Amino acid sequence: MNSILTLFFSGMVACYSHPTGNSVSRLLLVSFDGFRADYLETYKLPHLQEFIESGVLVKEVKNSFITKTFPNHYTIVTGLYEESHGMVANDMYDPDAKQKFSQFNDSDPFWWNEAVPIWVTNQQQGNGASAAAMWPGTDVKINNTAPHFFMKYNFSVTFEERVEKIVAWLNSSTPVVSFATLYWEEPDASGHKYGPDDTEKMRKVLEEVDNHIGFLTKKLKALGLWDTLNVIITSDHGMAPCSANKLIILDDCIGRDNYTLIDRTPVAAVLPKQNKRDVYNLLKKCSSHMKVYLKEEIPDRFHYHHNKRIQPIILVADEGWTIVQNESLSKLGDHGYDNALPSMHPFLAARGPAFHQGYRQSTMNNVDIYPMMCHILGLTPQPHNGTFSNTKCLLADQWCINLPEAIGIVLGAFAILTTFTCIIIISKKKIAPPRPFSRLQLQSDDDDPLIG
Repeated sequence: MNSILTLFFSGMVACYSHPTGNSVSRLLLVSFDGFRADYLETYKLPHLQEFIESGVLVKEVKNSFITKTFPNHYTIVTGLYEESHGMVANDMYDPDAKQKFSQFNDSDPFWWNEAVPIWVTNQQQGNGASAAAMWPGTDVKINNTAPHFFMKYNFSVTFEERVEKIVAWLNSSTPVVSFATLYWEEPDASGHKYGPDDTEKMRKVLEEVDNHIGFLTKKLKALGLWDTLNVIITSDHGMAPCSANKLIILDDCIGRDNYTLIDRTPVAAVLPKQNKRDVYNLLKKCSSHMKVYLKEEIPDRFHYHHNKRIQPIILVADEGWTIVQNESLSKLGDHGYDNALPSMHPFLAARGPAFHQGYRQSTMNNVDIYPMMCHILGLTPQPHNGTFSNTKCLLADQWCINLPEAIGIVLGAFAILTTFTCIIIISKKKIAPPRPFSRLQLQSDDDDPLIG
């Protein structure tokens, strides 16, 4: 019976596993900043839907806390929580180096060197060249290595120009590009400006984003890359609506001479100038719509403790609320909130020879993207916080089985074994055993028995 089970499950593994062959895999990673997961359901996006139909879709990706741009883009390419890769906010202060980091002044490798992004690993392991079109950090020499081909960040460069560069590098370059990244600022910029609930204006923005995807698709097809290149489209975070009626005004509860505000709303980083506990107590009384944490009190689920760049006090606004000192509200949408909120979640879609076709998955963590990409590229990953098994169902060369299928297989195997057992029992009953010898018994009224 054990042999039958072994053969059965070996057969299942053989059926579900589809090796991709020995050819070198190539991968393009694309981020549309601030693409909230439910935009897929709210708006008609024909080019993106066509892309999804020929590949896989993860409906919601749980990103890392804090749900801001630089930290989550670095999480995607390192597989590390923010406390581990060191990019803990869009604006930071390092108490040892006594230096400040800004998203507008990000070129010092010091801020990036606590982790090794995948484009560095790709080149260091001799897997070919990496290329980048403005993904955060790709124009910095991280751990003494930059992508072989890259564009220095420039907001004014159009999406089409970025695509032309990336596709040209993928199509014909020496050395051959095996991994590339592409970044675009929308729909994030418009989400901040209009808010995600302004469906009329956001519809136009999302239609433009969809046309960008169509442009990328057309270019890849024209150069014969569509069927050989693996492409992942994802984002760093979602977007929540803000309101001038939902302001948390710090000046009403604490004087500015008590602290320095390192990073701003909706997760604000506070460096106390006076006694930390006194500053903490004042902030605790500020608003019922803002959680105040000492660094050591930050919930474990945020994975946001163990880095010197995380400030002594962290303020976390409730969804839709904005932390200000005394300024007016300058935007109608924001992100950075609790990463458990669906409004903060992006999506992930992927297609290419490494991926299944037509598969849908409800959720995954964005730290899981990194080990999946390393697997596709054949790289040995750096230490990370991701779980590769969470992505197996997306991949064509992996045996994946969900709970209903597992139950079905177990019940099926049990039914087969039960049937075999019944057949054996019935077969044994049909072969009658030889009857033991016995003398002929005479009836008592037999007066004249036959003898001889």
